[in-house]
Amino acid sequence: MTNRLAHEASPYLRQHADNPVDWYPWGEEALRAAREQDKPILLSIGYAACHWCHVMAHESFEDPATAAQMNRDFINIKVDREERPDLDSIYMGAVVAMTGQGGWPMTVALTPDGQPFFGGTYFPPTPRHGMPAFRQVLTSLADAWRDRRADVEGSAADVAAHLRQTTLAAALGGGGALNADLLDQALNALLRSFDARLGGFGGAPKFPPSMTLEFLLHVTAQRGDSMALHMAERTLEAMAHGGLYDQIGGGFARYSTDDRWLVPHFEKMLYDNALLARVYTHAWQITGKPLYRRVVEETLDFVAREMRHEAGGFSSSYDADSEGEEGKFYVWTADEIRAALGDEAGRFMAAYGVSEAGNWEGRNILHVAEDLSGGDHLTGLAEARRTLFEIRARRVPPGLDDKALTAWNGLMLAAFADAGQALGRPDYIAVAVANADFLRARMRRDDGRLWRAWQPGLGDAPGRFNAYLEDYACLADGLLALYAATFEPRWFAWARELADAMLAHFSDPAGGFFDTSDDHEDLLHRPKDVQDNATPSGNSMAAHVLLRLGLLTGEGRYWDAAEGLVSSLYTAMARYPSAFAHWLDAAAFILGEPREVAIIGDPAAADARALLDVVLGRYRPDLVVAAGEGEAAAVVPLLAGRGRLDGRAAAYVCRRFVCQQPVSEPDALASQLGWGRG
Repeated sequence: MTNRLAHEASPYLRQHADNPVDWYPWGEEALRAAREQDKPILLSIGYAACHWCHVMAHESFEDPATAAQMNRDFINIKVDREERPDLDSIYMGAVVAMTGQGGWPMTVALTPDGQPFFGGTYFPPTPRHGMPAFRQVLTSLADAWRDRRADVEGSAADVAAHLRQTTLAAALGGGGALNADLLDQALNALLRSFDARLGGFGGAPKFPPSMTLEFLLHVTAQRGDSMALHMAERTLEAMAHGGLYDQIGGGFARYSTDDRWLVPHFEKMLYDNALLARVYTHAWQITGKPLYRRVVEETLDFVAREMRHEAGGFSSSYDADSEGEEGKFYVWTADEIRAALGDEAGRFMAAYGVSEAGNWEGRNILHVAEDLSGGDHLTGLAEARRTLFEIRARRVPPGLDDKALTAWNGLMLAAFADAGQALGRPDYIAVAVANADFLRARMRRDDGRLWRAWQPGLGDAPGRFNAYLEDYACLADGLLALYAATFEPRWFAWARELADAMLAHFSDPAGGFFDTSDDHEDLLHRPKDVQDNATPSGNSMAAHVLLRLGLLTGEGRYWDAAEGLVSSLYTAMARYPSAFAHWLDAAAFILGEPREVAIIGDPAAADARALLDVVLGRYRPDLVVAAGEGEAAAVVPLLAGRGRLDGRAAAYVCRRFVCQQPVSEPDALASQLGWGRG
């Protein structure tokens, strides 16, 4: 017998449709039931690729006795954190405030009006490792609600008031005028936490520090900082050679459970692979190292092959588990390798660290076991990898959460566009264009606003859930990347439309942006998160978008809003660079005195292309580029009022719309920009 979740679109919620728990999705029906029955709410938040969410579901939510207790004493609500990041943010803040830590699955007890009075994460079915059994927790909560109601409600009111009054920005406090000292302070802080031997920052577990690496590469391109490049490269190489990276099929896992990047938490998230593909693209542009290009292409090929909908959207994640076992799809025994590869097995096993005993639970996580970066060993084993890929494809794959999220699709859109332009891969640009077309068809509402999520298999149904700040900001960023790869003005126009929607519907009069729009569902409070986590915060991505739009349009309102927001996080950026790395990247952009380049002419013609090759041939993070003429100039203000030079394509180098004399020769353009050709 199924419960209410059987009618939900979210794959995560449908995973719980056969539970004996009387689950509700979040909504008025559940909240009304709690009020009418005067029962506390038991809120469970997780996501489809979460391993421990599956464990708790199997141990507790599938258990009839546990379910009976939950159904008797609570109104039970299940939430997909990826569909509802607002609820996740609010109640994660409560759990952290109450316990000092958070994570998923998240378990929160609420009063009928939604105020939290207890929080935690995973609870086992029997007491262990200092944790109470889940049923013990349920009993204690029910007893407290029955016998100490006034105390519970008073505590819940206090927690709610704390959440409403506190933002991370206020807690960390301290703005200041941006200056080079900020970047130096951040670099020194990163150097102190840098693992010089194994790469990354800090110890286990190690998460791929995508935004930190972007900042380091930005500083490298801007200042030629050799230490910044060293920290970035050591980490990029360690991740690419470790078990974190799928050596057979491409793509990165969520994080490494150890400090050697060997043992991954096996789920693959769309956002990680988008952010990392972009970082490796920029690293290749700076260094020209084949390893980085290979990682970009293998990662994007994996996404295009296995995470792309027919309609052009991208799925959210692959589960860590297959056939009920974590990592089973990805690991190998020595006997399996020998049977598959024959005479090549010995060389492959030496290269990829395969042993008889295995390196994880009796099996082998493939990783580059020797320094092969300077040789052709991996290239020589390409056929062996293809053989293992074909064999692995016959295994039962991990579960796929195929819902499309606007923000995460925006991140991947940017990755394909960036890589397509940098690597000369028109097929990647075609994937990006198809994705943008999909997002416009499925995620753009009739009034120009956005939906958060879309689920394949529902016919022509549009998206659902009111979109969040990160959806607008990440999609706008992706569209600007696509504009830079194609110079089609429609992508610029849509990015600008989204930026204007951010300013109109998300602005906080005190500065920055709320995570939810001004017409969003009324919740416990209106969240405003500024810290970068697994993905850039909506605020930091909004700052990036507005800075670039300020230069492309000449409208100070975009630039001023972004610069003020970045400046307000000065202290946080200096003290906690890993948690505010995307902000630091924006600060570096501001401090880099960025320039605009307008190429007047047909971007596909040889004369314009020769000029574009000058500005696009390397990683130039402190440059914005527009190209086109005629109708394009009516859409992109940077192109307006400028013409060809003696009938030839012309380049205008500008700083805040104050431009030098136009030039038509590539060497002259390079000279104006202050760098040599190439």
